[in-house]
This record gives sequence, C-alpha cells and structure tokens, in this order.
Amino acid sequence: MRPTGVYFENFAAEARVLETRRARLWLVALCILLVALPMLAGPWLLGQLTYAFITLIAVYGLFVTVGMAGQINIAQSAFVGVGAFSAAKLSGLGVPFWLVIPAAALITGAVSVLFALPAARVRGFYLALTTLAAQVMFPIVILALPMSWLGGLVGMPVVSPDLFGLSLGGPRGFYWLALAFAAAATWCAFNLPRSRLGRAMRAVHDNDTAASVMGIPVTRIKIEAFFVGALFAGVAGALTAYFLQFVTVSSFTLFASVWYLGMLIVGGIHSPLGPILGVAFITLIQEGLHAISNALLQSGSNIGGGAVFALSSILLALCILIALIFEPRGLAHLWQTAKTTFRLWPFPRN
Repeated sequence: MRPTGVYFENFAAEARVLETRRARLWLVALCILLVALPMLAGPWLLGQLTYAFITLIAVYGLFVTVGMAGQINIAQSAFVGVGAFSAAKLSGLGVPFWLVIPAAALITGAVSVLFALPAARVRGFYLALTTLAAQVMFPIVILALPMSWLGGLVGMPVVSPDLFGLSLGGPRGFYWLALAFAAAATWCAFNLPRSRLGRAMRAVHDNDTAASVMGIPVTRIKIEAFFVGALFAGVAGALTAYFLQFVTVSSFTLFASVWYLGMLIVGGIHSPLGPILGVAFITLIQEGLHAISNALLQSGSNIGGGAVFALSSILLALCILIALIFEPRGLAHLWQTAKTTFRLWPFPRN
C-alpha cells in the first residue's frame, strides 16, 4: 500500500528495492555511519559488530535455502565450519585471503551438494534428519582425519589477512572487511528473489508438484538452493576463521545452527529484511543477558557460571517464543506495517 504521489512510470522503477528518494537517502546515511563508525567506537563494539556482520552472512544463506526454496536446513553451522577449515588450510599454504574466501565458498558449496542430492528426494521431517546428519558428521570427519590435514582436536591457526601489504587483522581493518562482505551479501539477498533462479525457488517452495508441471526442474532447483545457501555459509566461515585466527570443531555446533535458524524465523523467514532484523534482535538480547550474567558473577552471588549460562539460554529462548507468538510472520512484517502506517498517516490503513 502506497500513499498518494508515489507512482512509477516504468517496470524498472517499480521493481526497485528502495522505492522513494527518502529511502535511498536513509540508506546512504546508514552506509556513511557504518563506514565512519571505527573512528568513533572502541575495539569491543567493533568486535561485536564484526561478528554480527559475519552472522548475518550465514543467516542470509538460510534465507535462500529455507525461506526461498523451503528446504529445511539445520546444518548451517557445519557448512560455516567447512568454510572456516577450508580458509585455515588454504591460508596456511600461503594463498592470499582474496583468493581464500571465494575458494572456501566454492568448497563449502561442493560439500553441500553431497547432502543436497539425497535431501532433494525427501521433504519435511526426513529433510530435517538429512541436514542433521551433516551437522553430526562434521566434527566426526574433522576428528577422524589425520591431524596434519585439519588439525584434529587441537584445531588450526589462521594467518592474519593482508591486502597489498596492508594488514587487515586489526579491529578497524577487519571491521571494514566484514562490512564490505556483508554489504555484498545484502545486495545479493535482496536481488536474488527477483532473478530467474529466485522465482523458481519461490515456485518450488509454494508447490513443487505444480512447479514441476510448469516445467521447472524441481530437483535441480533444490540442489542449487543448498549450493547458493552454502556459498554464503562458506564466506561466513572464512571470515570467522580470520576473525578468530584459530578454528576448532567446538566453534561450529548444533546449538549455533539452531540459533541461526531462530534468527531467521524471528526476523522473518520470507523477507530478505528478516535476517537483518533477526540478527540485530537476537544479538542485542544475547549481549544484554551476557551483561546481566557478568554482573551476577561479579556481585559474588552463589549462582555458578554454568547456572547463569543455562538461565541466559532459557531466557533467550523465551524471548524468541514470545516474538513468534505475538508476530509469527517476523519482525520484517512489523517493520512493513509500521512503515505503511507512517506513510498513510493520518489516514487509516483500512
């Protein structure tokens, strides 16, 4: 629903993601703020925002696989781990980071195809079990391989990234690096639904039988959905490896995959804006609960660290459940409703 005065003279103008000049100006202001933020913020805030950007890229992968194609994936953390270990191995071989990140993404996509082939033939609960098998197999395979290959239980160090002799391992340099990749991932996520592949994924998501009758190769589209989603995961994994500068299997657990999926559901599973809002919402709650937990521990209370961590996880899960109960279509729907109300004010929406 648009207010009077907002109209389009051609299809290209109507297909824009940002329909009005005011929206484009707000985007430019946000970009300037994010680019200039390292000049104003400290290392802690830059570290939190950097990790949020990396998480956003991983959740975008779930948006493609789950939100667009309707293929349940609870192994996104394992695919992020594949990208991280690939980046660690390639960086140890002396490969420059600007080649490591796309290589890690392609390796992760190739691995995802191995699980997408059987997953393309099943749906629902069985599809969830297939992706769960990938999450379970990931640490088993890493630990079973010789330690000289991927580090085994000890893990692998990662060489700090540099570009033409300029180190990007510091808080500011890596923040800008993660911001650049997050911006590229955002551009892809917002434009993919309007592409030929994106429309085919939507058709398969709505009704794969009808899509097959219309001539859409359903099996191929499902495999491509896993592959594209894993590309995002591979980039996020490579950035995670450079961010942590050390990778182990304990960093990529089923718990992390569940939270990735929770961020997507809370933000809005059918909108590319959902991952942004979901990551921001869950990250703010997590940091708030961590601050409360640290305050309780420092106050000398009798509550142990394990109990505080469990209580924080329970409260975080309750926050997600409350959000789903009151707005099952996600925060993206709330944002669209608020934006429409603002545009049409003072007139009613109905």
